[in-house]
Amino acid sequence: MEAAFLLVEAEAMGLLREGDTPIERLDEDAVRLVAARARDAGIGEAASLPLLIPGLAADLTGVLRGLREAMEESPVPRSEWPAVQEVLGSDLLARLLGVSETSVKRYAVGSRSTPDEVAERLHFLARLTGYLAGAYNDVGIRRWFHRKRSALGRRSPADVLRAGWTPDAAGPRRVLALARDLVYASAT
Repeated sequence: MEAAFLLVEAEAMGLLREGDTPIERLDEDAVRLVAARARDAGIGEAASLPLLIPGLAADLTGVLRGLREAMEESPVPRSEWPAVQEVLGSDLLARLLGVSETSVKRYAVGSRSTPDEVAERLHFLARLTGYLAGAYNDVGIRRWFHRKRSALGRRSPADVLRAGWTPDAAGPRRVLALARDLVYASAT
């Protein structure tokens, strides 16, 4: 299960490159590719080392968990902007981030540096859309944000992720848990 979440995180964060061989099996080669791409982005260098040297990872589950946790805590706006913008579109992304659509476009092309609080929200949305991608296509993901959920007090995820939200707040954590549960459900 750790390897599946690691792959979801890497793909959602835009760490897997267009020229990479598509991952069709979750095997040692796939895990090594994800570890290498995370390391290239400056994430989890120490955690990924045992994955890059054959035979070094004695506790594979622990190593995978360590790398995934490092990825969860490490926004990479450079690769996350295109990945999230492609799925959500500039308008919805701007509303969820609490910035103007013009700012989204400037941050996405790198003409303006992404402020830390926006990078944190973008990273959260990258992870969230990554979990949703296992259950929905892009249109379904966008619609998911507008459906009221009983687990959110009959509010929609978009209602919860409004005006100055932070990824560590209770509401956004519940939104992420709803999406993450879709991965757990598909794995069982």
